[in-house]
Amino acid sequence: MENKSITNTAKVLLSLWNTALFAAVWFLFYNNYTFDRFRLQGGIMSCLVFFIIYEAFCSLYQAFRIASAAIPDTVVGQAISFGIADAVLYAECCLVYNRYVGILPGLGTVLMQGAGTALIVLKAKQYLIRHIAPKKTLVLYGKRPGKEEAERFAERLLKKYDHLFAVSGIEYDRLEPEKLQELIGQNETVILYEGSAEQRGKIIKSCTEQRKCLYFTPRVEDLLCQGASQKPLLDTPLMKYDYKYEYQNGYFGKRALDLVFALFFLVLFSPFFVLAALAVKLEDGGPVFFRQKRCTKDGRVFEMVKFRSMVVDAEKDGALPCTGKDPRITKTGRVIRAARLDELPQLWNILKGDMSFVGPRPERVEHVEQYTRELPEFAYRLRVKGGLTGYAQIFGKYNTSAYDKLRLDLMYIENQSLFLDIKLLLLTFKTMFQKESTEGFGEEKSEEMRVNIREAEESGESGEARKDHGTGYETEA
Repeated sequence: MENKSITNTAKVLLSLWNTALFAAVWFLFYNNYTFDRFRLQGGIMSCLVFFIIYEAFCSLYQAFRIASAAIPDTVVGQAISFGIADAVLYAECCLVYNRYVGILPGLGTVLMQGAGTALIVLKAKQYLIRHIAPKKTLVLYGKRPGKEEAERFAERLLKKYDHLFAVSGIEYDRLEPEKLQELIGQNETVILYEGSAEQRGKIIKSCTEQRKCLYFTPRVEDLLCQGASQKPLLDTPLMKYDYKYEYQNGYFGKRALDLVFALFFLVLFSPFFVLAALAVKLEDGGPVFFRQKRCTKDGRVFEMVKFRSMVVDAEKDGALPCTGKDPRITKTGRVIRAARLDELPQLWNILKGDMSFVGPRPERVEHVEQYTRELPEFAYRLRVKGGLTGYAQIFGKYNTSAYDKLRLDLMYIENQSLFLDIKLLLLTFKTMFQKESTEGFGEEKSEEMRVNIREAEESGESGEARKDHGTGYETEA
């Protein structure tokens, strides 16, 4: 619980620091332009509005996480939160005064807010690491991933969270009951990584009885159950799967939201369109745009448009996945990829109705064929229209595995709503400042995918054969 105490103390300090700085500059400068009468009451209300907006965005961006987030992630979340709150109140001042008011005092405040925030987060993280011992952790894995995959999972976990977890063992979950109970009892935390269905219930029961901290990876059927509702037809509890995605995908206003946002961003980013197009053209004289066949709802294939970020003949040897330092990426390409500008032309796909703003990311035809052959459940992603952003883009990375992408996207598919779409759009803004979300495949994984794609191409499967593999779509001849 000391972990929570440190986080709560940091939260109070951050809230006090950022709100106090805003209040100071507001009463010393901006309040005089905003209120002719009742200045004290008006200033207090403005500070309250700042606090509410700031806290709301901190909650959205999880900007008070100290223990389980990297320092840059927390600082960026804080900066966006107090930055939006500052901007809203500055706009209020200008609108009420009916002319522009000097922005320099506000900018100075933002810089002080940022510096203080970074210092508080840094010191809180350092204090936490020095005073909180990582919890002794047991990783249990099922038959499907195997020990090697479980070890890679533990390695990734410790690389980012070694101050929270101290992995004491990685064991197969089908142990003797006595041995399993003993191991669980010896650890503070248990992570059930892709556990077998038969053992999962026993492990969860044992962990909850011993009050252990328990994490587990959800199965596809767990996520599908989020689309079910209670049906008390008898005295026996019943759940009914409602196929919510069939009508939620077209909830009232979704298409209107896509059109409004697409037109707005086309106008807003039009200067960047021109600059990016010129940069791509001037570097090597090749085409500005790159068109690629992707799969969307019901397996329909469409051409997704992007600014070209690779050399002209990048796929002369077939569809090859991008690696972290891929030599095919041009100098301009590296810049526009880092700034996400290469994705801007997809606003045209949204206007045409090929894509939505929010939804599972449309995969390349070749990748869908490969993934659905290895994982038939991957076809669930084709139940809804593909999107520019989504769960897998926000909470995953470019090189996230197909199975993890599926599970992340199912969390969206089974819970679609206008509120969730707006929330994900706002969260997408933060991911633009996170480099790891664009991390490419490693060379080993990239080579494995190349081999799989070539094998698929050489097998010469027909569209009907691919349907039998569970893809549920046909490609164009």
